[in-house]
Amino acid sequence: MPLSPLEHDRRYGELDQVMRAYLGQPADDTPEQPGPALTAYLRHTWHTRPWALATAERQLREYADNPPGRLRLRLGEFYAIPDVGLPRGEIQSWLRCLADHIKHSIEAGEVPPPAAPATHWEWHARFPELGQFLGGWFSQDMPDEFDDHHAAVEDYRNSTDRHLVARLVGELQELLALDLDEPDLALAVAELGMEIDPPAPYSPSGWLSVVAGQLAVPTGEN
Repeated sequence: MPLSPLEHDRRYGELDQVMRAYLGQPADDTPEQPGPALTAYLRHTWHTRPWALATAERQLREYADNPPGRLRLRLGEFYAIPDVGLPRGEIQSWLRCLADHIKHSIEAGEVPPPAAPATHWEWHARFPELGQFLGGWFSQDMPDEFDDHHAAVEDYRNSTDRHLVARLVGELQELLALDLDEPDLALAVAELGMEIDPPAPYSPSGWLSVVAGQLAVPTGEN
């Protein structure tokens, strides 16, 4: 039978986070240099959950040293490493390479400096509520569901816990504080799930500022 959620997290929870960081990214790490996906994982995790790095290093190494055998494969009680574009025979050495880089980062205190997210995983890890908002309310179906952008924002605010609304306002302000140029900001909101353009005549930054202001007004006062 498949692993229970508790057993999955105990054995593979942080390993799974590392693997998710490779979504859409090449597994091009070398013993000398971590690739963009692992660098993004290290940057975000160092600044949000530094204690998880040791767990990631241990789970990666344990999986590499003890891959699932025939019995676990037959019972389904194992974590399936997603396809990262490497031959099956190279997976174990690659996992050990990742573990070595994480161990070195911890022991040497080498922390990637703060920067704008560089991968799809990092965008969603850093801006989770903004991803929910843009992907849920501003997909390509938005014009069929709402009269305009303002109505969609109001629907989000009226149907979402006020604590999450406050979190979204903070994430909007953090995104704007990155001071990205407009093309890069347009790519950022697309990574986070937005499938339509901001309303005319706004640029991405202008519209996001309007949304932050709209959501900051207490319900019933606008």
